[in-house]
Amino acid sequence: MDIKVALFEDNKLIREALHELIESSPGLRCCGTFANANNLEHDLALCNPHVVLMDIEMPGVSGIDATRIITSVFPEIKVLIQTIFDDNDKIFDALCTGASGYILKSDSPDKQIEALKAVYNGGSSMSPGVARKVMNFFVQKNVMLAPPEPTDYNLSQTEKEILSLILNGHDFRSIAEKRFISYETVRTHVKHIYKKLHVASKAEVILKARQQGIR
Repeated sequence: MDIKVALFEDNKLIREALHELIESSPGLRCCGTFANANNLEHDLALCNPHVVLMDIEMPGVSGIDATRIITSVFPEIKVLIQTIFDDNDKIFDALCTGASGYILKSDSPDKQIEALKAVYNGGSSMSPGVARKVMNFFVQKNVMLAPPEPTDYNLSQTEKEILSLILNGHDFRSIAEKRFISYETVRTHVKHIYKKLHVASKAEVILKARQQGIR
């Protein structure tokens, strides 16, 4: 089954180029292209995507606000946000929306396709440039996404072990191999971890776990 991707991008040339890139990539299909997110819920219900490739800044409803709506109304849809390198504050805002990935528009086509497949498969994707911007923002602004006091999130022993593997950089398939369980079982455990920690993405769970010393 092809991964259905909906594309939100206000720049016509970029939108057409991304459409062509997705359509020419094996295993991917572009199910809809949109110049804005002003009719977001209608558009998503119509094309029913697995993943949304979201421009961070568009006229009307911004990519950040659109992502908040998607993660709330369509939690089964993964969102990969595209941004430009200088969007310091917007990158941090995007981090808090629950998107599954954050890439730069300057990333190579191969990296963009790889990121779409990664978020569809339950992983997370963040360009090194975006990661550096996020960490620099934390340092400069002294930002904390969660209070530092210890909290008991009632994680099971298995959930703690899987969280530890995530913090050590393992993706879902690697965790499945190490734990001798199926990929879908890993996804189920990770969903439980997200729910207990009150987060919506891999980036958020890593930040919260490290801030609060959750192991």
